[in-house]
Amino acid sequence: MLHNFYFHVSEVGRQDLSAMWYFRDIFGHIWQSPFILLAFWTAPAFLHPQCLDFKPPFQPQQELQFCQMYKYFGCCDYARDQELMAKYYRIMDNFDYYGFSKCAAYVLDLFCQECSPYAAHLFDAEDPSTPLRTIPGLCPYYCSQFHSKCRSFLTLLSDDPRLPEFAHDQRRLCQYLELDDPDYCYPHLLNNERLTKNLGRTTADSDGCLQLCLEEVANGLRNPLAMVHANDGTHRFFIAEQVGQVWVYLPDRSKLEKPFLNITKAVLTSPWEGDERGFLGLTFHPDFKNNGKLYVYYSVEVGIDERIRISEFRISSTDMNEVDHGSERIILEIDEPASNHNGGQLLFADDGYLYIFTGDGGMAGDPFGKFGNAQNKSALLGKVLRIDVDDNERGPLYRIPPDNPFVDEHNARPEVFAYGVRNMWRCSVDRGDPITKEGKGRIFCGDVGQNKYEEVDIVEKGRNYGWRAKEGFSCYDKKLCANSSLDDVLPIYAYPHKMGKSVTGGYVYRGCENPNLNGMYIFGDFISGRLMSLKENRNSRSWEYSEICMGVGLTCSFPRLINNYYPYIISFAEDEAGELYFMSTEIPSAESPTGVVYKIVDPSRRASPGKCHYEPLSVRVRSNLIQFKPKETLIGVHVPTKHPRLSNPEVRSDNPQITPTPFTPTTSKPLRTSRRRKGRRRKTKHKNGAVRLVGDAEGRRDRGRVEVYVSGEWGTICDDLWNTKNAIVVCRQLGFHHALKAAKHAEFGEGTSLKIILDDVQCKGTEETLLACQHAGIGTHNCAHYEDAGVICGYSV
Repeated sequence: MLHNFYFHVSEVGRQDLSAMWYFRDIFGHIWQSPFILLAFWTAPAFLHPQCLDFKPPFQPQQELQFCQMYKYFGCCDYARDQELMAKYYRIMDNFDYYGFSKCAAYVLDLFCQECSPYAAHLFDAEDPSTPLRTIPGLCPYYCSQFHSKCRSFLTLLSDDPRLPEFAHDQRRLCQYLELDDPDYCYPHLLNNERLTKNLGRTTADSDGCLQLCLEEVANGLRNPLAMVHANDGTHRFFIAEQVGQVWVYLPDRSKLEKPFLNITKAVLTSPWEGDERGFLGLTFHPDFKNNGKLYVYYSVEVGIDERIRISEFRISSTDMNEVDHGSERIILEIDEPASNHNGGQLLFADDGYLYIFTGDGGMAGDPFGKFGNAQNKSALLGKVLRIDVDDNERGPLYRIPPDNPFVDEHNARPEVFAYGVRNMWRCSVDRGDPITKEGKGRIFCGDVGQNKYEEVDIVEKGRNYGWRAKEGFSCYDKKLCANSSLDDVLPIYAYPHKMGKSVTGGYVYRGCENPNLNGMYIFGDFISGRLMSLKENRNSRSWEYSEICMGVGLTCSFPRLINNYYPYIISFAEDEAGELYFMSTEIPSAESPTGVVYKIVDPSRRASPGKCHYEPLSVRVRSNLIQFKPKETLIGVHVPTKHPRLSNPEVRSDNPQITPTPFTPTTSKPLRTSRRRKGRRRKTKHKNGAVRLVGDAEGRRDRGRVEVYVSGEWGTICDDLWNTKNAIVVCRQLGFHHALKAAKHAEFGEGTSLKIILDDVQCKGTEETLLACQHAGIGTHNCAHYEDAGVICGYSV
């Protein structure tokens, strides 16, 4: 095919480039292959496309005219494409018809590899031990053809001082232009289905788990449970801690030393792990830029009573980064009969009204009254409330919207917008598709379950969400569940407690930077640490589930990206531009400064450069600034000392170093395969904390169900909180260099003949054994064997 292609190009002569592309369309399917077309399904997780700026490739906003083989997906925008075309013609002007017809296609190919999705690999941009290539890495057969026909072009294509030495030595030239990894040489990579089949699609592992990455944006926080923006053009974000402090962060992620709000003396909470009381919610008025109003939701103690309080504050008249603490006006207080199920979400929906999401009052099973608080429309607990707080400077602090569904119903509270809620934890308003606005205004909530199911709901006016009659899709109170007048709405999704035990509602992604995620509802679970997603099927109107995993191998090997997070997922957030974040912590205590904010990133495709640019309004700062210093690192990826290029500050100072996982070998002896002697087996003495892998159907030694030896017996480990850091400890203990996957849901079978020895294991990744990690206690667990944990280890990635 290559030979035929060049034969026909030689007949073209110096004509318009469209003629050249005509021949490529006829003969050169490898040049403009349908693999480049983008779609929404998922791809294998071993790809690592990367541009010369060390970022993922993109779809150009304006179609390329010169490097058309990359017009759908690559590393060049229209402006760079035009620059390359101008350079191409400057060179070709030096040659006659014969030189042009013989070498035009070669020159075009070499220039356009800067636009390849694998440009960083083709130009050795990842290797600081060599200079950045000026000519892409070529396959030997292609290099030979180029040398025999077009070697006179060499000095025009590149200013590399060594190339003239090789101009008359084909062998030395092709050795010089050869890549260490032949999979990436040009043009072989175009026909390499492993590299090209699913370019631009969100990658997934063999189980369909979406491979995403994270960027750390804030740390050292005490149970950060809300992050909001003021929608005022400044692109500041405000992070609330459970203890009652709110901090201002600027767009460059620096933090103001002085808190935005500090009501720690009024907030009722404690250092107990899992205490649900405290500062629970924060939202800014839609017209904050003009009226300076914001609203908070927190727990208080009044006498011997515990209450939830919704208050209004105003911004200081002298400092735009501080609340006027004397401006507090209590909008609403509700007695809380127990210390749990306090709700906590506040938000303004598209209708401009304030929505308040309350819990059912606590304890278990909503035991209050005949049918519980949630089904009692005369109670404010277990509800979604909607009130009007506009123009409240005089008269009542809030008014009832005239179209609230129960304003005319006897004995119903007029504030009630929806009911049958157990404890909705984190709700959000869908911004709608950026182009069509489809989905705009929908309110999504995660509603925490009792003891079987967690659910996700779309909140609508006047609807009954079923609690305590139902939990998820199943009956909880069978008598209430059978009541024909229940008329409840089912969740869009529910999951059992083997997947997680406390849902944390999230957001529908509508940002600009990650086009593949558009329309995906991303949420999590506080207990299991699981990240999850739902995507609506437009035809069936059903919601399709995909789990989210952290990228393995080189998936997240981009500047500033990491592939791990603390397990207790407290909340999700959206910044002013619509990008998505979540907050989690290592220790779920209001006084533990282990909370981190992470930005969610799809490493498979970014937006076209310049598309997501915005100019924040200036912020007048009176407080000292604390510059952000990330603490988390990419784990599970071994980075040789010479690789990648972006780790060398002398080569590229604007890219921070990717820190390899500190894999410390457990022995200095080389690994070897053990051979047993025939006859009598020697009894092995195991140490406490020893681990083994079993259950792989093909008998592979690098993967399996993890079993741990404790006090003379082997046992299994539950997958609650099971993550890559735990897997690293296991793999390193067994002598492997890398942890490729933390397997869950008994992927390698159930160890039913053994006891469950460990549950809720939380490792930092540096411990010598799992027993040195935090866990629930030897033999203490709340799980079954269908949750047995496993790992996949490896010597390379």
